[in-house]
Amino acid sequence: MSHLEKNGFKVEKKVVFGKAFTEIKRKHGVPEKLSACHTALVGGYVIEGHVPADLIYKLLKEKPPVLGLAVPGMPVGSPGMEGGKPQPYEVLTFDKDGRTTVYAKR
Repeated sequence: MSHLEKNGFKVEKKVVFGKAFTEIKRKHGVPEKLSACHTALVGGYVIEGHVPADLIYKLLKEKPPVLGLAVPGMPVGSPGMEGGKPQPYEVLTFDKDGRTTVYAKR
C-alpha cells in the first residue's frame, strides 16, 4: 500500500480474513492460481499481489480488455518485498475465463 501511495494512488485500506478474503477475490474474478495477499480495485481493474505502480498506470492508459493484473506469490524485489536478492518475476494479465498473459517481466 505504501508503494502505491508513494506513487500517487489514494489508498483505502480494508482488512478482511477468512471467507471474506476469498469472497472478494471470487467476486472480482481473480483466478485461484493468481490469488495473493493483497487485492485492489483501480479504475475498473483488479490488481492482485505486489504489482508495480508504473504497470498499473500503464494498464489504466492502455485499457486492455482484461480484468486486471497479478503478481502471484511474493517475489523478492517486487513492491513491498524489497530486501534480499531480487528475483525475476512476471506481471500477468487475467481475463474473466482465467486466461493469463505476461504483461511485463521484472
